Amino acid sequence: MLDRLQRSRHRDLLVDVAVVLVVFLVYLLQVGSQGFGEYEDRATDADGLGFGLILLTVLPLLGRRRHPWAAMAIAGAGDIALVACGYSINVPAALIVVLYTFAAGAGGPGIWPPIAFAALLYAIQVAVEIAAISVSIEDYALPALLLAGAWIVGERRRTASLRRAEAEERREREERLSIAEERTRIARELHDSAGHAINTILVQAGAARLLRDRDPERSQEAIEAIERLALETIEDIDRIVGSLRTGAPAERAPLPGIERIPDLVADHRRAGLKVELRESSDDWRMPPPAVDRAAYRIAQEALTNAARHGTGQAELTLHHHVDRLELTVVNPTAAKPAPPRSAGGFGLVGMRERAQLLGGSLEAGPWNGHFRVRAVFPYGWVRE
Repeated sequence: MLDRLQRSRHRDLLVDVAVVLVVFLVYLLQVGSQGFGEYEDRATDADGLGFGLILLTVLPLLGRRRHPWAAMAIAGAGDIALVACGYSINVPAALIVVLYTFAAGAGGPGIWPPIAFAALLYAIQVAVEIAAISVSIEDYALPALLLAGAWIVGERRRTASLRRAEAEERREREERLSIAEERTRIARELHDSAGHAINTILVQAGAARLLRDRDPERSQEAIEAIERLALETIEDIDRIVGSLRTGAPAERAPLPGIERIPDLVADHRRAGLKVELRESSDDWRMPPPAVDRAAYRIAQEALTNAARHGTGQAELTLHHHVDRLELTVVNPTAAKPAPPRSAGGFGLVGMRERAQLLGGSLEAGPWNGHFRVRAVFPYGWVRE
């Protein structure tokens, strides 16, 4: 940032030096040619005084960005002094440059004060030159047009700069929003993956402990399920954290969808949860990838909650409509539910956020003596 600012200042300084040299040459040309030969018998010849006045007129242009009002006053006064001494200065080049600087934004948001001040200085110059050299008023039509053109060009540049600044600010704002959304999504992915795995491992570990003596085979199956789930979760976390390190979106890696729900149900069955899976369709179609992933994650969280807080039974229903996907998980509520975590949980909040981000809805709460989670995902507006 500092290097860019230094480069910008260095570039501005080079531009200002070049402008001063060009304006100085314009003044020398006017004074040396005595108005391009039109007023040879009336205009003063070029001499040391004229050279010094030209220097005093153009050198303040070096500070026109920081002190535009002072630069305009000195430029106008220099033009007036030159014509008062009889030098032919028909084009007020220094005043034109400072007026352009004002229009480009250096003098603040006011429009009329610099225009009025420049017009006053130029009017004085015209009056003095007409009196000193007896030139006609028509000779100042072109310089007046140049002054007006300088303001118009500077105003357009200021407008273009404002638009670029607004576009840059909008881009940075969208970038910050994108980063915030990505962090939220990653947090949700970690919660869903790790939270489901830990809860399932707890259930499987409890089953393995209880069945260790009376049913060693099922106890061994529970231990194998713990090992398999732990490996899958480690891979899932590595994928998500890896996306943070490389900057690549985590979605580029394969993510589970509703085609994995039968495997999810089988895992919970092995853990002791009696899950009934039902799937129906009015007009089956493959849901959009975003809906596919969200439905799996909601089913995963809902079954985990059913295993933790329910009575060991659950029913999962998937219904494919023409324009939407409905997912429902229902489980009987336990007489004595599991105690809530001390830090609270974000399961229901995360499920609702997933559904709402895709234009859908999620209902979760008591229903006919059961606890029901019902998510609806519309297809129409989802863009992939």
